[in-house]
Formats: sequence, C-alpha cells, structure tokens
Amino acid sequence: MKEFAIIETGGKQYMVAEGDMVKIEKVKGPLGKDGYAAYNVGDKLVFDQVLVVDNGTDTTIGMPYISGAKVQAEITKISRAPKVTVIKYKAKSNYFKKRGHKQPYFEVKISKIA
Repeated sequence: MKEFAIIETGGKQYMVAEGDMVKIEKVKGPLGKDGYAAYNVGDKLVFDQVLVVDNGTDTTIGMPYISGAKVQAEITKISRAPKVTVIKYKAKSNYFKKRGHKQPYFEVKISKIA
C-alpha cells in the first residue's frame, strides 16, 4: 500500500500521496516588507498542517495536527476555475443582477511526505 497523508490548506482537507497532482486554493506568498509576495510556477510549498500519515503498516493521527510532519509540493500550474454565474432576479419589480466569479487555484505536485 502506498504512503499517504491528509493535509489541511485553504480551509479544506486533501488526501495526498507522493506524485499526486492536487488542485488547492490559492495560497498567499511569504510576508515581506512590501506585503505578501506572489508565488510562481516552480516554487516549492511546505504544508505543515498534517492531520494523518499512513505508511501501510502504521498510522499516525494528530490532535489536531502531527507535530514535525510536513508535506512538500511544487507548484505546476496557477490558474482560475471556470466562471460561475450568479443571477438574482425578482419578478415584476425590475430587479436583476448578474455577477460572474472565477476562483483562483494552484495545481501542485506532491514531492515528499516527511
């Protein structure tokens, strides 16, 4: 059985294994003196909010996180999801609003579970 981990990022939990490609919520870059820096394709990410690690023989469960556990990943794509259209309409009252939204995301390749 393959080693896997469950990580938390962007308010969501993801089950990942080495070599997996995962779409995650966009992450703010490191804080500098000019504000938050932006991540680029090829940058490395380290997820330290690891909930569960299982290597096939033994399982480690955090309360809520495992101290010292990290998952390393590399950003392979930065994009936005397809547009979601939101329409608000009330009949007979001349009320119509149409808004669109494209959620930004990172596609990352999991390189190491430690």
